[in-house]
Amino acid sequence: MVETENGITVSEKAKGKVFKLLEEAGVGNDPSYFLRVSVVGGGCSGLSYKMDFDNEVKTGDQVFEHNGIKVVTDLKSFLYLVGTELDFSDGLNGKGFFFNNPNASRSCGCGESFAV
Repeated sequence: MVETENGITVSEKAKGKVFKLLEEAGVGNDPSYFLRVSVVGGGCSGLSYKMDFDNEVKTGDQVFEHNGIKVVTDLKSFLYLVGTELDFSDGLNGKGFFFNNPNASRSCGCGESFAV
């Protein structure tokens, strides 16, 4: 496991939602599953975030654990995600996961894509 102060962190609200989704997916009691976060081309700002549950760490993956959540990302995506916090909002202004990414120079109105 890669431990770094510039890793990907998870807020309390995001932690609760991730655990709930793991339970709903039927893998909440399987410790081999983790949250895979990646950056892919697309979206109105050029790059988009992608999240999935996975249970296979690949060569070159960067592995973090924060707030009880294991987060894995490929090395290329990690370069865009250094120091990023995964958060969750269920307020009136939107519902869902979002990323507080200090590397993003701009993001779209919906928060699903960004540019560096």
